[in-house]
Amino acid sequence: MAEARDDVLSRALWPLHVLAEARGLLFPWVPVFLGCGIGLWFALPFEPELPFYVACGAAVLALAALHRWGAELWHPVFVMLACVLMGMLAAGLRAHLVAAPMLEGRFYGAVQGRVINIDRSQSDALRITLDQVVLQDVPPAQTPVNVRISLHGKDVRFDPGQVVLLTAYLAAPDGPAEPGGFDFRRMAYFQQLGAVGYSRSPVLLWSEAAPGTQYINRLRSDLTRAMLAEVPSEAGAFATGAMTGDRSAISLDTVQALRDSNLAHLLAISGMNMAFITAFVFALVRYGLALIPPVALRVNTKKVAAVAAFAVALFYLLLSGANVATVRAFLMVCVMLGAVLCDRRGLSMRSVALAAVILLLAQPESLLEPGFQLSFAATVVLIAGFGALDRQILRERLPRWLMPVFTLVLTSVLAGAATAPFAAATFNRFTDYGLLANVLTVPMMSVLMAAGAMAALLAPVGLSGPALWVMEQAGRWILFIAHWVAGLEGAVTPIVQPGPWVMPLITLAGAWAILWQGRVRWVALAPMVVALGLWMMPGRPALLISADGALVGLMGEGGRALSVARGAGFAASSWLQDDGDLALQTEANARVGFTGPKGARSFVIGDWRGVALSGKAASAVLPTACAGADLVVMPAAIAPVQPAPKGCVVIDRRMLDQTGALALDFNGDQLTITPTRAAARIWMSGNPIWPAQTLRKPAETLARQ
Repeated sequence: MAEARDDVLSRALWPLHVLAEARGLLFPWVPVFLGCGIGLWFALPFEPELPFYVACGAAVLALAALHRWGAELWHPVFVMLACVLMGMLAAGLRAHLVAAPMLEGRFYGAVQGRVINIDRSQSDALRITLDQVVLQDVPPAQTPVNVRISLHGKDVRFDPGQVVLLTAYLAAPDGPAEPGGFDFRRMAYFQQLGAVGYSRSPVLLWSEAAPGTQYINRLRSDLTRAMLAEVPSEAGAFATGAMTGDRSAISLDTVQALRDSNLAHLLAISGMNMAFITAFVFALVRYGLALIPPVALRVNTKKVAAVAAFAVALFYLLLSGANVATVRAFLMVCVMLGAVLCDRRGLSMRSVALAAVILLLAQPESLLEPGFQLSFAATVVLIAGFGALDRQILRERLPRWLMPVFTLVLTSVLAGAATAPFAAATFNRFTDYGLLANVLTVPMMSVLMAAGAMAALLAPVGLSGPALWVMEQAGRWILFIAHWVAGLEGAVTPIVQPGPWVMPLITLAGAWAILWQGRVRWVALAPMVVALGLWMMPGRPALLISADGALVGLMGEGGRALSVARGAGFAASSWLQDDGDLALQTEANARVGFTGPKGARSFVIGDWRGVALSGKAASAVLPTACAGADLVVMPAAIAPVQPAPKGCVVIDRRMLDQTGALALDFNGDQLTITPTRAAARIWMSGNPIWPAQTLRKPAETLARQ
């Protein structure tokens, strides 16, 4: 009996024994569990208070004590739980450290601020980001730290550090365009971006940049201006954006072609750009010193080159604006160059894990950003893929002349496969010829980066012209390929937005398949298949209403029909993209679904009749609309009618202020309303939360029928 009990206990503890045997190989799992904790914190349906964090901290201390004095067999479990809790603590701490005012209500008036960034909006308008903001008649305690304003007028260039004065329309950043959609307000909160808007008035220069301020941003602007003066073309603008991170000179047409050809990552200052420029400097210094015998015989040129490459990488990080992908690449470079200095192997899964741990603890919100997901997915799969092939193929006497081609194709295949699900979930599209575009352009990108670095080295002596010409020609080739591939039939396949569990399942399954050793890794196929099955299941809302009530989207057989052809453009494009629909707003407006005049668009869905009102006369039309409809949508810009008419469900400002954008589904006489503001989180306004509800047709409506 005792032997049977021991056998059962041994089998129950088998996973712990397996973990104990894998000791020394488990560190890459640390960022995975940190990410799980961060993801759980963002998914909480409430805002944690101090007792929650005290409990998490106490649990971490208890787990540390158990790790110190408890059974060694349980150590991996203690570390795993501690990582999850530390992820939640890091996310909560970061959220409170970056807390800053967000604009309450809408603002129109004078705005003064210092320019800290210049880029372009989705509508191709020049856009400036300001700090040290002063808003007319707004107390300093309620003034946002940063504001971003699109300039709808002539493109007038400003330098970072200059203080400007303008009249602008501002509002707090919008939340998701639909329940479960991308939360721009949350992203803006962690960037301390408290207001966004636009201006149609002239922008006045209030004062020049103060000496010693915004040095890096001003240097980026000066380099961009100097490069564009030498290469004033679209190719020059692309090359300049890839070198300095300033993409304000790149046209919207070029950006769209790069997206449709899967080459937009060339503009994101990420691992590839950092690797090209760092490797070029490393090789230039090392082999340059090797040509000087007295130096080569007395100095370790490899370590000198590593120090020089680190300095260039740090400068490039600061110059490019230090986005998530660039920080990840810089951390990887630091680990690799540090390994060179210590005579250790530089590129490994542990180095990637270390970079992820640092980034997740410093900026937990980066877990939800596409740059983090795409960057680490590509890096992990490339290291795992080349590590496996190094043992099986690369040592099989592959012809030397074939190695560059083989490496290029394999890199594109592995990186493309790794990033495909994340790119499809984020951008709702799959670029069918992305592999071809990358194979044809990545080698030329290395030429562009090397030429740009040489131009920077030769500029002080006035010899940068030839290098800039080479850089421009490389940019021309890349843009030629981008436009050619984007113009091919079927270049882009639209993808429907996945459900909330799809990407976590794919990520965890991929991590298990790559990080675990042995045949058990094939268990990852089960959650991967489940995730893909969930992705393919239809689940788009039958009716969507924008946060301002100005746009209604009705799903039909031919796709989603939109109530208006102009206005609420962000919500319209987001809905169509999430539907896996490449149509424009004007095309969706022409679809069958809405009838009637512009100010009162009628629609029918299931057993419900609805009317979407707009314009200043909406309040006057409401009683008539309610008399003949079951559901009436009022724009939030119109004050709610008091008292609200009976006989229909009215969605007006009172509801939208609490709910944000809405998703509606219908089942007979039942109406299920799902709000975007389903939880009161720290980045949201103080408005009360309106929980999801299921309503029935009013009695008056049923009586009419």
